[in-house]
Amino acid sequence: MEFVHKSVLLDETINGLNIKPDGTYVDGTAGGGGHSFHIASRLNSEGRLIAIDQDPDAIAAATERLKQFDNVTIIRSNFSNIKGVLMSLGICGVDGVLLDIGVSSWQLDSPERGFSYHYDAPLDMRMSREGTSAYDIVNSCEPGELVRILSIYGEEKFAKNIVRSIVKARDVKPIETTLELADIIRDAYPMKARQKGHPARKTFQALRIAVNGELDRLKEGLVNAFDVLNPDGRLAVITFHSLEDRIVKKQMADWCVGCTCPSDFPICVCGNKPKAELVTRKPIEPSEDELLDNNRARSAKLRICQRRTTSA
Repeated sequence: MEFVHKSVLLDETINGLNIKPDGTYVDGTAGGGGHSFHIASRLNSEGRLIAIDQDPDAIAAATERLKQFDNVTIIRSNFSNIKGVLMSLGICGVDGVLLDIGVSSWQLDSPERGFSYHYDAPLDMRMSREGTSAYDIVNSCEPGELVRILSIYGEEKFAKNIVRSIVKARDVKPIETTLELADIIRDAYPMKARQKGHPARKTFQALRIAVNGELDRLKEGLVNAFDVLNPDGRLAVITFHSLEDRIVKKQMADWCVGCTCPSDFPICVCGNKPKAELVTRKPIEPSEDELLDNNRARSAKLRICQRRTTSA
C-alpha cells in the first residue's frame, strides 16, 4: 500500500515556523514527508533539514518524497531522542522544530498495522513495529491496569464494563484481532451510548497511546526540542486530542513564566526568567476548507512558541 498522508494545517505550520532560508530545522515526525517537503523547499543550499520518524514505512516514504533535496538528512528514531540525533550529526542548535503528534492516516488505513477498528487485523498498533503490542496489553495486563489505561488515555467512562468483558473473553481464548476486540467493546457498551460514535474509538486510542508510550514521549520530546532551539527558534506542535494538547499548552505556558515570587515581595528573589514567548495565544485550528478536504483534521490544534533571545 502506498504511503499517503495529508499534511494537516500545512500552510499555518510552515508560516508559523518563520523559516530562514539558511536555517537548520527538524521535522521530528516526518511521516510521508509532507511538512518536510515544504520546509526543505524554503531552504537554500546553506539550509538544512533533519527529518525523523520511528516508523520504517514512513522512513521509506519520506526518503522517496525528499530525494531531490541534497540538504535533507533522514533518520529513523523517535522524536523524543532529538538531542541524541542532532548530537550524532554534530549539530548544536536548530532554528525550528515541528512535531506532528499521533497516528497518521496511512497507519490507520493500513489494516495490517492493527490501528483501526474498521478492519480485521492482528492487534498490533506499534508505530515502530517493535516492542510491546496491543495484543500483549489486552491479553496480559492486570484488570486494574487495563481500567487505568482506558480511563486515563481514552477518557472512557465505561472502562470497567469493557475490561470485565475483555477479561471474560480472554479467559476463554486470547483476543487476537481488532474486530474481535471491537465486538467485545461494543457488547460491553450501554445501548444508548452506542449512538455517540463507535464504541471502540476511545479504547483503541487508549491502547495505541499505551503501546507507543505517546504521552511520555511527548513530554520528553517537548523538553528536548526546546533545549536544542537557537535564540528566536520556534517550536510548532500539532496535536489531535485533548490529552496531548493539555500537555503542550501547559509546557509552553511554563516556559513563558517569569518571576514566581509572592506578589507582596518587594523584590524578586526567585531569579526565574521567561525562556519563551507564545507565537499563538490560542491554538490554530483547521479552516472550513481544510475540513471539507480532510475530515480527519477536525480535532487538530497547532501551538507555536519562540525561544527568547535573552533570559531578561
